[in-house]
Amino acid sequence: MTMSSARTDRERVIRALFDNYIELYAGRDDRLTLQFSENFSGYTGGGDFLVKDRLVWEKITRQDFSQIPGPIRFEMLDLSLQDISEDVVVVSAFFHIHFPVPEPVFSKEVARLVLIFRLEGSDWKIVHNSYSIPDRLVRNGEVYPMQVLREQNKALETLVAERTQAFRDSEAMYRMLTEDTQDVLWKLDRNFCVTYISPADERLRGFNANEVVGHSVLDLFTQEGVAIVTTIIQQGREAWQSGAMPDFLTFEVPHRCKDGGVLWGEVLSKPERNTQGDIVGYHGITREITERKRLQDQVHQLAFFDPLTKLPNRRLLGDRLSQALAAGKRSACYSALMFLDLDNFKPLNDAHGHVIGDLLLIEVATRITNCVRETDTVARFGGDEFVVLLAELTSDKAQSRAQACLVAEKIRSKLSEVYRLSVVQETAADIFIEHRCTVSIGVTLFVGTEANPKDVLTAADAAMYRAKDAGRNSVWFEASAD
Repeated sequence: MTMSSARTDRERVIRALFDNYIELYAGRDDRLTLQFSENFSGYTGGGDFLVKDRLVWEKITRQDFSQIPGPIRFEMLDLSLQDISEDVVVVSAFFHIHFPVPEPVFSKEVARLVLIFRLEGSDWKIVHNSYSIPDRLVRNGEVYPMQVLREQNKALETLVAERTQAFRDSEAMYRMLTEDTQDVLWKLDRNFCVTYISPADERLRGFNANEVVGHSVLDLFTQEGVAIVTTIIQQGREAWQSGAMPDFLTFEVPHRCKDGGVLWGEVLSKPERNTQGDIVGYHGITREITERKRLQDQVHQLAFFDPLTKLPNRRLLGDRLSQALAAGKRSACYSALMFLDLDNFKPLNDAHGHVIGDLLLIEVATRITNCVRETDTVARFGGDEFVVLLAELTSDKAQSRAQACLVAEKIRSKLSEVYRLSVVQETAADIFIEHRCTVSIGVTLFVGTEANPKDVLTAADAAMYRAKDAGRNSVWFEASAD
């Protein structure tokens, strides 16, 4: 809902309160007394003091109705509706009063009525009622005033003006804080539908607020982001049921942009609760961290991946091997580790330089990766050495050995195929090289209950050297302690 439409709806509420009052008063309907708040004050048209007792005001109202029992009519001249705050509104009206008598007593005079309504619970109540009628029309003993309460009305107008200005100042401050900040401020209802989002979202993602408000919060995110937020929502529900719901929650999630791009946001979320403690909505702040995320990914890439082949490096291999050992303790399944060393890589480097050598290593990495499962790990150990980890094969040693042998032979055969390497040069002729390269592979089987990372790597390395000694271009098995 836009601010304009919300303001219009609010004006309808205030006008309905006033119209209901006029209908009951003009009809001399005793139900009007039910509209008064327990904390009531008012000036009568014929009184010279402030009434602070609701019962006294009810008595005055009934006296008014008894003096002129027939219906009266109001001829409206001007009407002002003022929205002071969420639970306080003011109506000021100028009008002619037409009584059901031949003598037009007040029909030529301008009377004024000020009503202040306050929301009490779920009902609007009248907390202040003030009539103002010209003092020359005063009659002793009548309900309508002996003296026009101009001073009191002016004081009330000043109070209303001050509160209105304070509200506008507060609203201006709120707009400055929400609309000028680079971070995105948002609110959700209890069903995770967006009820408000600040203009920063349009600057960052390109979506207008009208395209976001009223939609599910999941529409803000990429497919990966939806999975992240869905998990967080489920965890939040479980935490709420157990009474462990945190006051604040911070997480990082990818957002989708209108132009098809993706940005990362750091989200700070807080639940909103009613007086019973039930969650009725959420609000929070989203800060763009795309560049920070990119730098974090770069650091992670440099720390755990080989910059040339993009394969895991020694550090990440060690982590994967430890995970495989832990998984083997639970499942009692064997895993296999292969140590690979290219047999004739150095002559290629010496003859054609490191550029051609790097191209060969990249192609070797690709071929090895294509020979294993997605769940397996292919790592560059250093230079022309590679390691393959086949995690959780089977609990049968012979069957696991056969599977590892099959994969190793597949890799050996694939790496022995001819390599066609080319380098495009701007200042010299392009280079095209055909090269054949074999590999020596050492394999060890291990199970997590009786192995450690160092022993597994040592066993596979020793097996690889046995393959070298056996004539290269071969696969050699060496069992670790199991």
